[in-house]
Amino acid sequence: MPNFDVRRPGILVPPLTPFTAKLKVDNIALKNGVDAVIERSKPALIIAAGVEAQEYQFLPFKERLDLVRATIDATDGRAPVAVGISHPSFKVAIELAHFAEKHGASAVQLLAPQKPTGGAPTTSELVRYFESIGRETRLPFVLYLNAGPGADVSIATTIELAKLGHIKFIKESSRDLSRVSRLIAEIEHTGYARYYTTMQMLLITLQLGGAGVTLPPPASEIARLIIDTYEAGNLPRAIELQQIFATYPSRWMPYGLAAVMKASVECLGVPVGRPYPPYDAVHGSDLDELQRFLSFHFSPIENLAQA
Repeated sequence: MPNFDVRRPGILVPPLTPFTAKLKVDNIALKNGVDAVIERSKPALIIAAGVEAQEYQFLPFKERLDLVRATIDATDGRAPVAVGISHPSFKVAIELAHFAEKHGASAVQLLAPQKPTGGAPTTSELVRYFESIGRETRLPFVLYLNAGPGADVSIATTIELAKLGHIKFIKESSRDLSRVSRLIAEIEHTGYARYYTTMQMLLITLQLGGAGVTLPPPASEIARLIIDTYEAGNLPRAIELQQIFATYPSRWMPYGLAAVMKASVECLGVPVGRPYPPYDAVHGSDLDELQRFLSFHFSPIENLAQA
């Protein structure tokens, strides 16, 4: 697999997971989705089965492995791949890391876990967790921070984790500007790790010297244009593009991120099917409104970026 080029701001993209009527991963649709991601978003890194919007958590363990392998195969060396190895047990995470190595991954992504037995994990517990896994793999880590599915990691603990030599990249899910700005200064500027945020924070992340963003498609396409426009020196246009994220996808988020992204890519011509049941797809007047929004913003988006 190719190396992860971190010299410029970039996007870490988790392709969406399409399912058949029998709730198996649809590998043909997955390949088409990966092709679209590579062509339209130009990712710095593809994430395989690593974030909740990919719905990998609904799969039995073997099918999770199959999804990882299918994503790597679909990428076919056109971009580096980070394999999600998140699991409360460090032994299972190590097993997943070894699988990632065997199948040619360039990195692994690992959620800072909640404490399964209750209570918040301490700094020393999280450090031991990541050290235990890091000793068993040669692959660099993307530290995934997402309070809710994972632990609510403090600023001080995040800095301690960033000092671990195998953690090279950090994905921050909060929209907290004070936290983001502090951690970019403490982690990115000191050379501990590259620091990636989320959609609402993208432009300010770039301005503060951060590394970029993690986003599923098609939000990753907007992110690509924001980064390119910002790097070209056209800040007013970058601001205009960033404002799309003021209402998208938040206006439809009661359905959940996976549902909104799946409906969006379907509207844009890349079939990925419905969310894993029993969760609803965007439907009715909400879907009509989403289609109008996408038609307005995505149809002229290339011209908007170049104007």
